[in-house]
Amino acid sequence: MGGLAQHERRFDLFSAGHTHTAAVTVRIWDAEPAADPVEWDESGEVDFETTTGDVAVWTTSLGRSGHLIRLGVPGWWRVHVGCTGRSEVARVTRTEGVAYGVEEYVVDFWPKG
Repeated sequence: MGGLAQHERRFDLFSAGHTHTAAVTVRIWDAEPAADPVEWDESGEVDFETTTGDVAVWTTSLGRSGHLIRLGVPGWWRVHVGCTGRSEVARVTRTEGVAYGVEEYVVDFWPKG
């Protein structure tokens, strides 16, 4: 997925739009989930290490959010990100301005190994 990048103890998501509101759903699993029946525009997977069991959420425009994703257990996790609406949000932000509710992400976490 072009909008997903793995780094040490973090991963980054890059939207296809500049100024807009995207919907994000986070799901935490005990083990690798069954294949998702959704047909994603784009999807990808990365490994992620947390030393606390929590995941901080940051945005480029607002910095660190007050929200945490609470995985509950430190260690290595596998992360799958699926996205719909990427090409449409790129078109809307390029031709019309701000897009609302066009791009949607689902982020799945499960313990690695």
